[in-house]
Amino acid sequence: MSNDAPLGTFEEHVMLAVLRTGTQAYGMEVRREVERVTGRNVSIGAVYATLDRLEAKGLVDSGRARRQGSRRVFGVTSRGAEALVESRVMREKLWQGVVLDRLLPDVGG
Repeated sequence: MSNDAPLGTFEEHVMLAVLRTGTQAYGMEVRREVERVTGRNVSIGAVYATLDRLEAKGLVDSGRARRQGSRRVFGVTSRGAEALVESRVMREKLWQGVVLDRLLPDVGG
């Protein structure tokens, strides 16, 4: 993944929501989890567009649910898991050395 573009914030949220809901997640479950954790309204269209884009990149895969053959379920691939780890490491490196109390005196305590 390191040669590819880094994950966008919403892509990261969607992939983490897939992982949080289990090994195979429906789009609606992903939407609910993103909304629950972020506190923001998310359109189902945005979720599916992101899942489709992530699938094209090889970061998630999809299949049909056994009981409900028309519903797609999504899972994070090993390449997707690597991308999530890289994204987290990059974010943590960027936060190193940031002193919030200098920027926002009320936050630092």
